[in-house]
Amino acid sequence: MDSKTNNKDGQTVKKATSRRIVSIDALRGFTMLFIIGGGGFISSFYKAWPNSFTEILAKNMQHAGWEGFYFMDLIFPLFLFLVGLILPTIFLRRLQKGETTRQLHLHIIKRTLVLIFFGLVNYGLLRFEWDTMRWSSVLGRIGICYYIASLLVIHTNWKVQAIVVFVILVGYWAAAMFIPVPGYGPGILTPEGSLMTWLDQKLIPGTLGLGLYDRQGVMSTFTALATTLIGVLAGHWLRSERTGNQRITGFIIAGFVTLVAGWVWGQFFFISRNVWTSSFVLFSAGWCFLLLALFYWLIDVQGYKKWTFVLVVIGMNAITIWVGQRIIDFEFTANALFLGFSKYLGIIAPVFLTFTVLMIKWLFLWFLYRKKIFLKA
Repeated sequence: MDSKTNNKDGQTVKKATSRRIVSIDALRGFTMLFIIGGGGFISSFYKAWPNSFTEILAKNMQHAGWEGFYFMDLIFPLFLFLVGLILPTIFLRRLQKGETTRQLHLHIIKRTLVLIFFGLVNYGLLRFEWDTMRWSSVLGRIGICYYIASLLVIHTNWKVQAIVVFVILVGYWAAAMFIPVPGYGPGILTPEGSLMTWLDQKLIPGTLGLGLYDRQGVMSTFTALATTLIGVLAGHWLRSERTGNQRITGFIIAGFVTLVAGWVWGQFFFISRNVWTSSFVLFSAGWCFLLLALFYWLIDVQGYKKWTFVLVVIGMNAITIWVGQRIIDFEFTANALFLGFSKYLGIIAPVFLTFTVLMIKWLFLWFLYRKKIFLKA
């Protein structure tokens, strides 16, 4: 049972358990597994054994285009969902330790700037080619969403946060449908004529990630924040005074409600990871809730934790490998060790080689884990 305490600013907060929720680290590791090569590994099965089933698997290991939803389209919203999920507990713990809101603000600003900086470095900041570099980055989006969501967690309650989510989703839809785009008019939902594309072209300098527009675009950053805040709402539920089974039931109900709502809305306002539409936020949130329910039930309620070690090693150093795989040539190391052997494997050589790259990355993270080196922004 949680108790209450006061922080230095006089705010009353509930004490939460300090027990680490392993399912969150495992689910984060599951997410990162596909970013560091799990998707390529699954796709390689189609190269070795081309058939209808492996073709479907390979297709889901890539992003859909302007419209649609594949499994890989879930990975980034799931990561942002998990960013939001832990914020209520993190800041509650800091308030319990007596930190002031000013100290928390400084921590949030520092972490946000580090994430934005690493994101820009990933996209060529240190080459100093300002006109042609890509300024909108994945890590930058994480930083912005983290910053705003953190401030809302510190200064508002869950009801206000839920209202912000509602306003963002409805506001995005209304803007896309009713604000006219010069030369096209209102309600044009094509890559060439949409408000999302027009704003990216007008406001984002340098090179846009997808030519006409950017996946980390202007409008989609607001709806990505909504995804993060849905994770925050899940975090409030997770640390509430409820049993594990009650929490799981809540996640399952929320999952099915948002999944269906997103699908229904998607019949009128297309589901798109590329521009992070409102329907996409709800549809992807549904899968996030259901995955969280599954992992939490299996790992923290039922106690099946040993199998999670592979995922936890990845999840504990998520940002490290996200940045590290851009700097360290893991593929070179894997080829140096295993390329020669792979020549004797026939049709399974592509599967073997993609697995070895993934294995080298995991061993790198395992080394950091063993040495208790956890790099955080």
